[in-house]
Amino acid sequence: MPDAGYSHIIVGGGTAGCVLAARLSETPANRILLLEAGGRDWHPYIHMPVGFAKMTGSGLTWGYYTEPQRHAGNRRIPYAQGRVLGGGSSVNAEVFTRGVPQDYDRWAHEEGCPGWSFRDVQPYFLRSEGNTALADTWHGTGGPLGVSNIANPQPMTRAFVMACQQYGIPFNHDFNGPVQAGAGYYQLNVVNGRRCSAARGYLHPVRHRTNLTVLTRAASQRLLFDGYRATGVEFRHRGQLQTARADCEVIVTSGAIGSPKLLMLSGIGPGSHLRSVGIDVRADVPQVGSNLSDHVNIDVVAELHGHQSLDKYRKPHLAAWAGLQYALFRSGPVASNVVEGGLFWYSEHDQAIPDLQFHFLAGASAEEGVAGVAPGRSGITLNCYGLRPKARGTVRLASSNPADPPLIDPNFMGHPDDLETTIRGLKTSLALFAQPALARLVRRVVLPDGSVKSDDDLRNFVRNHCRTSYHPVGTCRMGSDDQSVVDTRLRLRGFEGLRICDSSVFPSLVGSNTNAPTAMLAEKASDLIAAAARSD
Repeated sequence: MPDAGYSHIIVGGGTAGCVLAARLSETPANRILLLEAGGRDWHPYIHMPVGFAKMTGSGLTWGYYTEPQRHAGNRRIPYAQGRVLGGGSSVNAEVFTRGVPQDYDRWAHEEGCPGWSFRDVQPYFLRSEGNTALADTWHGTGGPLGVSNIANPQPMTRAFVMACQQYGIPFNHDFNGPVQAGAGYYQLNVVNGRRCSAARGYLHPVRHRTNLTVLTRAASQRLLFDGYRATGVEFRHRGQLQTARADCEVIVTSGAIGSPKLLMLSGIGPGSHLRSVGIDVRADVPQVGSNLSDHVNIDVVAELHGHQSLDKYRKPHLAAWAGLQYALFRSGPVASNVVEGGLFWYSEHDQAIPDLQFHFLAGASAEEGVAGVAPGRSGITLNCYGLRPKARGTVRLASSNPADPPLIDPNFMGHPDDLETTIRGLKTSLALFAQPALARLVRRVVLPDGSVKSDDDLRNFVRNHCRTSYHPVGTCRMGSDDQSVVDTRLRLRGFEGLRICDSSVFPSLVGSNTNAPTAMLAEKASDLIAAAARSD
């Protein structure tokens, strides 16, 4: 592709990039280029809900590992991030949650982000949501991001929800309604038995627009500038180094890992770090790549007496039957996202809002790095994490070579409160497995094993087995203070024509999965960008 002029260049085809490409191309006068380093979302696993279990360690992700985690067994932990059109929304577990109003009110009133309170952002949640089951003031029904109930939860998922009630946790039919606390079945970004990623919901319906160009396998190398105005992007496509120019804005939507990496490759970041890897400093912005926050999972895995979980479909004849059922009717085990059941609860009972989230998986070893059960056996998994961790980490460059993976240090368990909250969640997980609805089906808990008994044992277990929940945020923090990377209109401080519009700008984590909040942010960003164009 020759050097060409566009009104807007969007760098990164994940959730935020797909939303912005669709919204900005609604204006015929705009000329939009979307660059995505990964490939098209053609793979069958993407579109089958159960395919999530096959993708966390696949070529559809970047294959990242963390730096050795000083407070987590000095381990290098797999750090799956989507590398495909649709980004995380094409490879995640399709769980649709968005946190509580207090999360966004905290952004607005405590973290220097006026205009981002729940009252401010709720219209954008509603605009993005296409709920097929719930229709009230908390839910949108006409948005591109399709949402549905699980048609027929797995028997083990039903047993889990019953166990929660036996433990004293109430049933909750809607985690995105007025009350988040409780146990129930997640709503999913699944429509008619197929994943509804941001690529499918937002981008595919508008690919025909003549003012929208989408390039996959286009790895951005650096941003281009005229002084302090962003003018374009240098990228590698089909082995050739190419450039594209933007008349209005360059919009970086490469996520909490990719966005700070691209800024630093372009000379924007902590000056001493950039000089240490041989990059000329365009702007010394210390907070680029800092403030990394992520939810930190701990898993409990149990082996069952029988074959009531999805693991039984590992047998070839049952797998073939399940595949046929899905091909003919879009139903059956292939239509399950595996992570069907969930729970929001409290680590301590004097809290106003839940600070723990649990995901129940109707199978074992569904995700990379998580233990399984004995060969020929079936199992289940329950993971939990603290919703608002206090530890903060960093993203840094390994070198000036764009092809080198970044140095990712989420600093898991780097704050003692995070460890104690996780231990309380782990104790709740073990207690749930002991309730009658599950206990009658569980042969033994294999992770942690019977040697883990004392609180010190639990602490060591958490340090040596915790892992990412795939929710990194915060590395290009939004705020009103001089140290924030972007302002509350998502404009990079000190520059013109450049915005960061993805989860990297979250000032802190929200108490939920992060895909729906990222879509919300991009929806609001599209209005901010349109307003700026009208004022020019």
